[in-house]
Parts: sequence; structure tokens; C-alpha cells
Amino acid sequence: MNIELGILLPAFLAGLLVLATHIPFGMRVLQRGVIFADLAVAQIAGLGVIVAELLGLLEQPVLVQLIAAGSALGGAALLAWIERRAPEVKEAYIGLTFVLAASLGILLMSRDVHAGEHLKDLLVGQILWVNQGQLIATALLTAALLVVWNLFRERLGYFGFYALFALAITASVQLVGIYLVFASLIVPALATYRQPKRRYLFAFAVGITGYALGLLTSVWLDLPAGAAIVCAMALSGGMLLTVQTRT
Repeated sequence: MNIELGILLPAFLAGLLVLATHIPFGMRVLQRGVIFADLAVAQIAGLGVIVAELLGLLEQPVLVQLIAAGSALGGAALLAWIERRAPEVKEAYIGLTFVLAASLGILLMSRDVHAGEHLKDLLVGQILWVNQGQLIATALLTAALLVVWNLFRERLGYFGFYALFALAITASVQLVGIYLVFASLIVPALATYRQPKRRYLFAFAVGITGYALGLLTSVWLDLPAGAAIVCAMALSGGMLLTVQTRT
């Protein structure tokens, strides 16, 4: 039990850090109608990590973070341009951006014998193996992003919003993977879109329940943690929607 707690607690804390930024960003994404923006930015950030690995830079984590963040900010600039110039078909362009970034990543990894393992890590993450250094760095970034968001969110403009969004996703993708990033952004926001009062409270309840139940299930049944959390969060959100529909 002590061994399980030593693994589960850092993973759960990582989930709380992800939810702290992804719930407000997810609500804004849902409001703006750019649902696939997080997948596109996450994939572009992951593409930066793949490039860093191909360059043999994985032993220099600061440089890897800078490359991933630079890639994500480039993606943010592209998405801001798309939303400003082609708002009526922005989802199509954003979805295409995701597919192109994913395809380019596969091509870059095609000659790597460990490509399948790397792709799995990028998609479903390794939340059970987060370390203290990752948690501290993510906590500092999360605090900074929330301060900027709370002070300037109504004045950010297209690029400002996507830039903050990109920085948050860059950190979370490497903690929990692309699928869980998408679930953390969309499921709590979607499950509470009919909830006019105490929306944040219910959204965090959905997210926290998903992470807790998914982590426990993954340990008890020896299942992949990221996928288990995604399913648990979807179940939690679905239950809340069902209750709201009946009341």
C-alpha cells in the first residue's frame, strides 16, 4: 500500500495541476468553438519533443522544454491567424493542423525502433512516473499562467489566449499525454455547460473524480493509467449530465 501511495500521490497531484489551468481554458475553448485547438497545440508541442529527441537532446531537459514551448507557441500563432482570418471554417483548419502535425511526427519517428513506445507515451502519457522536479516546475508555471489569466483574460486577444493555452499544454502533454490533456480540457467543461451556478465547483468535481477513480482502477486492475483516467472522467461527466437532465 505504501508503494502504491508513493506512486499514486504524485500522479494525483499532477492531475490537479493539469486541471487548475485546463478547466478555465477548456470553458473558454468551448465558448469560442475551437474544440480541436488543444489537440492541435498538444500535437505540435509533442512534435517539438520528437525533434529534440532526434537531435539527441533528451539529456538536456531545459532545452527540450524550450523547443517544445517554441513549437507550441508557433502553433498558437498559426491558430490565432486561422481564427482571425477564417472564422467560419476554423475548426476544419484546426483539425487539419492536428492531422498534419501527427503525420509529421510519425514520419520523423518512422526509422526509430522504439517509435511505437514513444508514440504511446506521447498519446497516453506516463502519469504514474512523474517526479518531484516535474511537479515543482509545473506548479510554478501553473501559478504564473493563472495569475496572467485572472488579470488579463479579457484583454489577451487571439494570440495572447493561444499563447497561454500553448504554454499550459506544453507542460501537461509531457506529464499526462495528449489524450488526457484533451479529456481534462473538454470533459469538465462539457459536463457543466448547462450549469449556470457553481460551474467551476462541479467542473473540478468531475475532473478530480476522474483522476482519482482512474488512478485507483489502473493500479488495482493493472491497466494503463492515462486511458483509465480518460474513461473514468468521461463516466464522471456523463453521470453529472444525466443528473442535470433529470432535474
